[in-house]
Amino acid sequence: MHLVDHETTRKDAGSIWLTHKRLTHDGEDLAMKHENEGSSDTREYSCLVQLRDGHGTKFSTKVDSSQLLKFQAVYGSLLKASMTTLRKRDKKRERTRQDEATKRRQKMTAPIILEGHKRGKGRRQRQRKLKALVKQQDSQKKFQEREEERKKADIAL
Repeated sequence: MHLVDHETTRKDAGSIWLTHKRLTHDGEDLAMKHENEGSSDTREYSCLVQLRDGHGTKFSTKVDSSQLLKFQAVYGSLLKASMTTLRKRDKKRERTRQDEATKRRQKMTAPIILEGHKRGKGRRQRQRKLKALVKQQDSQKKFQEREEERKKADIAL
């Protein structure tokens, strides 16, 4: 079966949309019954799988519920075979980003001790530490605001 036959089709570019849903027939109740309502519906429904790309090509097929696991296994192996052009993850880069993030977190939480003279020899060091302290307080304040917004969003859901 030939899924897509375009001259511009390349293996390393493009997108497809795959949807699947329970197949219902005309005249049936579309609302799904919940088990707690005492429904004794023992029918097995087929699954409608639809595929489309951005160029107007559309395909659909009906998969029986008994064949669904087999279909998913074959589809998974097809995906693995077609994703040979993907790059492998750059774990070294991810590790360095993680290390940088932990350093930023430590810098944000590490206490800054103001020491040095207000005038004279240690004045510049004190000024740098004072700026770092103000910056740290601002970042902690922003972090707390983001956490509060997340909590509000979680409560709203």
